[in-house]
Amino acid sequence: MKILVLGSGAREHAIILALRAEQAEHEIFVSPGNAGIAQDATTVAVDMLDGGAVTAFANEHAVDLVVIGPEAPLVAGVADALRERGIPVFGPGRSAAQLEGSKSFAKRVMDAAGVPTGRAVRAATAAEVEEAFDDLGAPHVVKADGLAAGKGVIVTSDRAEALAHAEQYLPHGPVLVEEFLSGPEVSLFFLSDGDTVRALSPAQDFKRALDGDAGPNTGGMGAYSPLPWLAEQFGSERAFVEEVTRDVALPVVRQLDSEGTPFIGLLYAGLILTPAGVRVIEFNARFGDPETQVVLPRLVTPLSELLFAAASGTLEDQPEPEFRDDVAITVVLASEGYPEAPQTGRPIENLADAANVEGVRIVHAATAGPDAPGGDLLATGGRVLNVVATASDFRTARDRAYDAIARIGLEGSHYRSDIAARVAE
Repeated sequence: MKILVLGSGAREHAIILALRAEQAEHEIFVSPGNAGIAQDATTVAVDMLDGGAVTAFANEHAVDLVVIGPEAPLVAGVADALRERGIPVFGPGRSAAQLEGSKSFAKRVMDAAGVPTGRAVRAATAAEVEEAFDDLGAPHVVKADGLAAGKGVIVTSDRAEALAHAEQYLPHGPVLVEEFLSGPEVSLFFLSDGDTVRALSPAQDFKRALDGDAGPNTGGMGAYSPLPWLAEQFGSERAFVEEVTRDVALPVVRQLDSEGTPFIGLLYAGLILTPAGVRVIEFNARFGDPETQVVLPRLVTPLSELLFAAASGTLEDQPEPEFRDDVAITVVLASEGYPEAPQTGRPIENLADAANVEGVRIVHAATAGPDAPGGDLLATGGRVLNVVATASDFRTARDRAYDAIARIGLEGSHYRSDIAARVAE
């Protein structure tokens, strides 16, 4: 197939690498991409937020499938523009993408669908936020209602800190104050064609910047898959997936369909396993980052077949996706100052050496070409690289990932040293 992928991060690089790993010889375009992605796909200059421009490119180049990676083009309605012209696109339309774009919208849909989630209060003023704090108690959970690049949430017992976070976002609209839920978190992806869903393998990510879940919230500092400890509570991973499919994914997809806004694309369920059962923390409307980087390397079923079936409404003809027994972990290399004020423009050294470690793949998140021919790539953002390692067991995968990341030179960079430590013991 001819496939156009929109996006520039590690998630998009992981998608492209999964497509490249198939037997089929796909022609893959990407916009805007990054320096690492450019080694695996043809970068093109198309404004990914401009539905008309994306549609024109797809028509001109006879693209068979468009895959929208990040949330911004979805909320901008790029998928709608493509569907209006009959171009298969993996990604929900503007209305359905509000499941991620608006926390209030997501809560309303969950309530209507009977999906288990925590209590939430929508607050438009600081006084209403304080009233919600009194009602729901501490720890306080405050979420920006709109898109915030993974940084709009705070969980803290410090009331003043929670209020300050709310006041940062209130000028832009209401915030949600939510009930604090306690338990391990799980990310589970569902492919949807608006009616049928197919689940991928669960993963767990690490949001805090520092070891031991300390420091500020980030877009994600690492992840691993599968989650062997799910069997302790649910008997097996399959039983867990079946429960979440039945109680969360299908009700939400059917509710959106009944409202005339079918969800076609990737439904990301952020879950927490509380003593009272599984609860939804949030939904995203696209592949999660960095979880995608550990889920897709384990996927046996051709990704292109799943994406195209979802985009064309034939997912019910697809069997449940198959996964390798191998495990995968990813460790994020972040720039100095991330997440508050990342330093960019610095050279990245020894990438080839790191990539030579057995079972390791370097997935690029924010890199650009060298200043001069033959020079080092440059870091252009906060999360720069993902070191992804696969192996038959977590201890080996961790050894490989940390061996590789230690070889990479980036002045001032940092990474967590405890990714998947629990399951490697």
